[in-house]
Amino acid sequence: MKSIILKQQPLNALNSFGIQATAQKYVKVEDESMLSSLYEDNAFDSEFFILGGGSNVLFTKDYPGLIVHMASKGIQHFIEGNQVFVTAEAGEVWNDLVWYCIDHDFAGLENMALIPGTVGASPIQNIGAYGQELMHIFYSCRAFDTQTGEFVTFNNTECQFSYRDSIFKREYKGRFIICSVTYKLDLFGKVNTSYGAIEGELAKRGITEPTIRDVAEVVSFIRVEKLPDPSTIGNAGSFFKNPIISAAEFQKIAAEHPEIVHYPLPDGREKLAAGWLIEKCGWKGKAVGEVAVWKNQALVLTNKGNASGNAIYEVSSTIVDDVRTMFGVLLEREVNIL
Repeated sequence: MKSIILKQQPLNALNSFGIQATAQKYVKVEDESMLSSLYEDNAFDSEFFILGGGSNVLFTKDYPGLIVHMASKGIQHFIEGNQVFVTAEAGEVWNDLVWYCIDHDFAGLENMALIPGTVGASPIQNIGAYGQELMHIFYSCRAFDTQTGEFVTFNNTECQFSYRDSIFKREYKGRFIICSVTYKLDLFGKVNTSYGAIEGELAKRGITEPTIRDVAEVVSFIRVEKLPDPSTIGNAGSFFKNPIISAAEFQKIAAEHPEIVHYPLPDGREKLAAGWLIEKCGWKGKAVGEVAVWKNQALVLTNKGNASGNAIYEVSSTIVDDVRTMFGVLLEREVNIL
C-alpha cells in the first residue's frame, strides 16, 4: 500500500497534552505494508518519530522530521489448551484490547484497564499498573526494522524487559516500529487483587470473590478518581517513573522520613512512590502559569489550556531538582521529550 506523506501537519490533536506543534512531514500508517513502501522511498534515512496514541510524548517544539503515526487496527485470538494467544495491531487502543479480553473471559490484562495509549507502545514502555506488568503476559511482537526494511519477531526474552523499560528504549531506540503484539493469557487465570487500593474498593462494594471484570471496573474507577481525563485536561498520565534505589540508600532516607511510601523488591532494592516524594516537596496541586500538578496525584503534570511544551518541561525540571535536594533521589521522566 502506497504511503501519502502530508506536509506541515498540526499535532495538537495527536498528543494528549494538547500541545500546539507542527510536524514538517506526517504519514498515517494503517497497514504494515506501508512501512515497506516508506522504506523503499528512503523515508527512514532522515529524522523520524513513531507516534501511537500520543499519550506518552511532550512536544517542546515543532518536529523537523517525519511523524509516523501507527494506526493499524485488528484483534484476533486462538486457544491452545488452557491458554489463549491474543494478537492486536499496533494502532489498537490499549483499553479496547483490555475489554476485548474481559468480554472473552481471558485473564491477565484487567489490572491494566484504562492505561492510555495504543498497543504498539506497550512493549516499548513495558507498561504496568496495580500489580501487573506487560512483561508477565507478553509473548511476542512483530516489528519493522527501519535499517534493513525487514519484518522481525521478538520474543519475551529478546525484549529484555525491566521496570518501564525494554530493548526498544535502549539499544534499539528509534530503529524498530512495532506492528503488532501477541499476549499469552490464561483461560482460567486467578485475579490479582494484591494492590491495596483494589482490595479496599472491592471491600467497599461488598465483592468477596471478584471476577476479572470486577477488577477491571475497580481499577478504572480508581484511575478516574485519581487521574484527569486527557480529553478535557491535557496530560500524559504519570510523568515520572517510580525510582528504584538500593537498600542502603533507602535506610538512609527512611531514617529521616520513616513515613516514606515504598515497595520492597525481590532483589533487595526498594521502589519509592514518586508521587509521594513530589507531594512532600509541596508540588501536589501547585500551578505555575498554565502548568499544574494534578490535585489528586502529584505524578501527573497538566496543561491548563495554553501551556507550551517547554513550560511543562521546565516545571518537571524544577520538580526533579526539588526531589533531589530533599531526598537525594533522581527522578526519571516516563514521557518522551521531543
